[in-house]
Amino acid sequence: MKTSHAPSPRRRLIVVIAAGVVFLLLAWVGIYGLITGPRTAPTPSPGEPGATATAPPDGGASPVRIPAVPHSSDPEEFARGFAEALFAWDTSSGFMPLDYTTVLLDAGDPTGTEQAGLAADIALYLPTRDAWTGLREYGTTQHLTIDTATVPDAWDDAVAQARPGQLAPGTTAYTIDGTRHRDGVWNGEPVTSEHEVAFTIFLRCPPDPTPSPSPGEKPDTTTGDERPARCHVLRLSQLDNPLR
Repeated sequence: MKTSHAPSPRRRLIVVIAAGVVFLLLAWVGIYGLITGPRTAPTPSPGEPGATATAPPDGGASPVRIPAVPHSSDPEEFARGFAEALFAWDTSSGFMPLDYTTVLLDAGDPTGTEQAGLAADIALYLPTRDAWTGLREYGTTQHLTIDTATVPDAWDDAVAQARPGQLAPGTTAYTIDGTRHRDGVWNGEPVTSEHEVAFTIFLRCPPDPTPSPSPGEKPDTTTGDERPARCHVLRLSQLDNPLR
């Protein structure tokens, strides 16, 4: 008498959750496009602090708002905030991956120079539309816990080798090491999965403020308001292929 060994419901859910991000493990990219990145900007995204779902899923409660990336002029604080926002999503909220992309792009390069490349980078961190639909059946959510956020040695080397004017003042990079957590429900029972992740965020923050003038000295007004008021993301490395 033969015994069937069908996979357990728990195992099948874990497989479904993992399937949505398998393609992210392909290896490519280092400091791609940061200096010679795309020059065509996408359609400007809304400037509001987050996006709101147009309708709740399955006629449920009122839609929620996707939190905006926290503003900061401190590079490490901003990198941590963007990293957490990049991995925070909920398939049962009524949003789709494009909605999360729109909110993340609001923290991108305000000149539009790197926006097209950043949009392509973000797309590789989010599930595809089909994968999202599958994950939504299990009410899958995701968040990131950060272990470390450091400027990689490779970035210091890149800065040292850059030609004058090749990198804008305040441009830097932070490599994030942490754990991606996913939670879902199968037949009323919670299931979870964890995966260590690492990636690099390339960003630009306000340069150090101009020193206060000495007594009797006129303040320097030649810089105007050209300097950014807060940090902005330029590009992302491939997931699990960070600068070190």
